Parts: sequence; C-alpha cells; structure tokens
Amino acid sequence: MDDNDKPRERVILPSIETPTLTKAELADLLFERLGLNKRESKDMVEGFFDIIHATLVQGDDVKLSGFGNFNIRRKAPRPGRNPRTGEAIPIKARNVVTFHASHKLKGVVQGDIPAGEEFE
Repeated sequence: MDDNDKPRERVILPSIETPTLTKAELADLLFERLGLNKRESKDMVEGFFDIIHATLVQGDDVKLSGFGNFNIRRKAPRPGRNPRTGEAIPIKARNVVTFHASHKLKGVVQGDIPAGEEFE
C-alpha cells in the first residue's frame, strides 16, 4: 500500500462567511438587555436607521462618538471602460457614503483596548 492508497483525512475548512449582526438581532438585544417589548425594540432600531438614512440623503455627515463617522463624498466624473468590449464609457459624478471607524472602535476590534460592558 503506497501513499496514494491511504485513506485521506478529511480537512474541514473554516467557513468563509463572516458573522453578521442584523436589524432583527439588534431588536432582540434591545428586548433582552433593556426590557423593551419586541415591537418597541423593532421600532427603535428602524427609527435609528431611518434617521441616519435621512441625514445622509440630505447630504449631512453622521458622527457617532466612540463608533465612527459616515461621510458623504462627491466623486467627480471620470472616464471608464467596458471590460468586455474595451469601449470608453463616461462615469457620471455621484455621491458615495464612506465610513471611518473611530480610534476607540479600531482599538477594541484589534484587541488593543479591552471591550467593556458599556461602549461609549
């Protein structure tokens, strides 16, 4: 029996999926931690994101202390190219939303700052 005939050990690769926190999970956390009822929790999460959305649509930045900033950035028009045909296509000017994490959030994520119960 040579090396090719040996049964191979099964290798289990880690999932490439990144754990994601959803709005529903945020509402559940509010329900569990603050004692709000499920409807209030869902409404609070929806309201929070509605306010952020409306503020960004107006063209204003959103600053969340200890978390980060959502900024509206204007991108200038530029020439583009269709990758399939190579044809030049103009790309119009547009607004994009960018997020910049705060130093505090970066430190907690990197493990440089211990994560506490309360994150301010």
